[in-house]
Amino acid sequence: MSEGDQPTVYHPEPQSNIGKWILIVLAVAYAAASSFFIYDQHGKLEKVTQDQSSSEKQIGDLTKRMQSAEADSETLAHQLGMTKKELASRASELQHQQQIASARIAAQAEEEKKDVSAVSGEVGAVKTDVGGVKTDVAATKASLDATIAKLQSTIGDLGQQSGLIANTRSDLEALKHKGDRQYYEFTLMKGAKPAAFSTVALQLKKTDPKRGKYTLTVTADDKTIEKKDKNQSEPVQFYTGRDHMLFELVVWTVDKNKITGYLSTPKNAPIPITPTPQ
Repeated sequence: MSEGDQPTVYHPEPQSNIGKWILIVLAVAYAAASSFFIYDQHGKLEKVTQDQSSSEKQIGDLTKRMQSAEADSETLAHQLGMTKKELASRASELQHQQQIASARIAAQAEEEKKDVSAVSGEVGAVKTDVGGVKTDVAATKASLDATIAKLQSTIGDLGQQSGLIANTRSDLEALKHKGDRQYYEFTLMKGAKPAAFSTVALQLKKTDPKRGKYTLTVTADDKTIEKKDKNQSEPVQFYTGRDHMLFELVVWTVDKNKITGYLSTPKNAPIPITPTPQ
């Protein structure tokens, strides 16, 4: 360089300063991001550490419980004079028995439900039967009332007013249900011994089927009276007893060797004795 030359001065370009500041900003941003990431990871690490500590504590508690249960099991087995294996086997057996018992109870409950349903059905059937019986009873009563209404009364051979006269067995059943007097049906054979009814004895002496007549004897109060040539369906009357009670008999049929009919006594007459076999 000559003495007359001016020295050359270098002036940097403005763009170099801008690039520098950009690098600085990026460095600061990176440092900040790195710090936040490190802080965040540290927080997560602490949480993981806490969770791990909590899990370890729970595992420790569970281990203690298992050890305690095992110790209790050993103690119980020792008290029962059994090994742990025998105790476990016994516990399993008891559990199995409990399951069987529960199943049996459930089956019994189901069976009881079926029995209750069956009983309910039977009760319903009984109610139906009772209803039918009531209907039958009502019909029978109506029939008896109609039969009684058709029966007639008349004067007996002693001139006393007789009650209603039954000319058939069904008529007699109607009178029995009416309940005003006591009735005893009889069949007397000619030549047989006297047959006892209530406090009297009856003996057939003679029959006349063509005319519908018969003759019999009545023994009462140690006396025997003869009822001669009486007509079929005629009330034959006699008094007996200390209270002078009126008895009467009616004969339905007159055959060659027998008669059939009934004896009627007051409601308060003495209890009948066993009829004499004929």
